[in-house]
Amino acid sequence: MRRVHAAGAVLALAAMALSACGNDLSALKLTMASGVEKGVYNRLSMALADAWTEQLGIEHPQVVSTNGSVDNLGRLRTGQANVGFSQADAAEEAAGTPGQHKLYALARMHDDYLQVVVRADLKVNRLADLKGLRVSIGSSTSGVRLIADRLLKSAGISPDADLRVQHLDLNDASAAMLAGNLDAFIWSGGLPTAQVTQLAQSVKVTMLDLSDVLTKLRADFPVYGSAELPASAYNLPGQDEPITTLVVRNFLLVTDAMSDDAAEALVRGLIEAQPRLEAASLAARSIEIRSAIETTPIPLHPGALRYYRDVKV
Repeated sequence: MRRVHAAGAVLALAAMALSACGNDLSALKLTMASGVEKGVYNRLSMALADAWTEQLGIEHPQVVSTNGSVDNLGRLRTGQANVGFSQADAAEEAAGTPGQHKLYALARMHDDYLQVVVRADLKVNRLADLKGLRVSIGSSTSGVRLIADRLLKSAGISPDADLRVQHLDLNDASAAMLAGNLDAFIWSGGLPTAQVTQLAQSVKVTMLDLSDVLTKLRADFPVYGSAELPASAYNLPGQDEPITTLVVRNFLLVTDAMSDDAAEALVRGLIEAQPRLEAASLAARSIEIRSAIETTPIPLHPGALRYYRDVKV
């Protein structure tokens, strides 16, 4: 995969890509903003790109690795990408700010679980115990950073004053903890996240229960939900019971630059490709046609809405 740097060229590509109409999608060209390499967004994007190529007869979409939701949203709204993943909270915030393009959803995908991963040899039982430790709260243009800032504020923790804070993406945070240079990191992703699974095979880690801070956070930000993170997700030594944590929905997004016919075709292909997506990441187990329409506060693209009405959802 290679990153897109020439914004002008990409904007021209986007204009050409999204003018496809009718049943002929051979001219459709897509650039997908996918998140960190080997993360859930990235794995699903690669599988979806393959499926769309086979189903629709289009040129294989370019899958671009990014820093996550906030980065993806910026690329979508400036035309540097025309399909991208985002957490609902980041999308809600972006939709309320001026931008070149309006955001639309193709579908609700999977739910992300907030995971506060801590070295098991530290005496950390709740979020407040992180004070004074080396903690990564996500890269600056990630949805992880947004949710981490909100979570810590609800717990009365200032990242700059109370933590030895670092801004690392998931891959770098895992590597830093493996090297002994990081005590904890905050991550929001599907279950299981491959990098966390791999890290736990080399470093003894635990997950923090967040039940003591969720009430205030959810009162301030209703976009979030709560759920139990099952012990079976990672089978961590000494952690045999589920923990309570935060969940946030994930959307597959486009903009008003995409035609109704193209959006309808992409959604149909997405739903048909669900088994293939699940093979790429178990997070895709939850993708199904009835929950796919639950994209509030981001409206469904008119083409996506047409598809869901046609199949009588």
